[in-house]
Amino acid sequence: MSKESEKQRWQRNFADLLQELRVAQTGVQILFAFLLTLPFSNGFTRTTEFQRDVYILALLTAAASAAMIISPVAFHRALFRQGRKPELVRFAHRMATGGLFFMLIAMVSSVLLVSDFVLDRPIAFLLSALTGVWFLLFWAVLPFSRRNWGDDDIDDDDDDPQMLTGD
Repeated sequence: MSKESEKQRWQRNFADLLQELRVAQTGVQILFAFLLTLPFSNGFTRTTEFQRDVYILALLTAAASAAMIISPVAFHRALFRQGRKPELVRFAHRMATGGLFFMLIAMVSSVLLVSDFVLDRPIAFLLSALTGVWFLLFWAVLPFSRRNWGDDDIDDDDDDPQMLTGD
């Protein structure tokens, strides 16, 4: 088996990041579309000031998430055929991380909005906090806790932090 060149590795890292962004983009776009239609539903007029504030937070963070997750496409268009794949991969990595952060806020605030509308506020806060913990467990704790597992059998450098951050 031949070792891939540095250029091939950057290309593979970029392809992997794009695939991840496609998955995240779909989720945030569906949430954003739902939030865009919500004020036009009949029950929205019964919302409290608090619920409207939470709605605005959810809407704006979903929009911020979508912007960050989609931004590597625009960046790629601007740098197309300039041989700057390492810069593009580092940028896409940062945007994906920021986009996931805003998506976390959008998801938790959406849960808070809906649960506060149908349940008592203390229960809504509890469910929202549990939702935040649940997302953090799967998006941060588990992935980062696995970073050093199985170091002996790793022959793939696609998760090399230097490759993504340039450090």
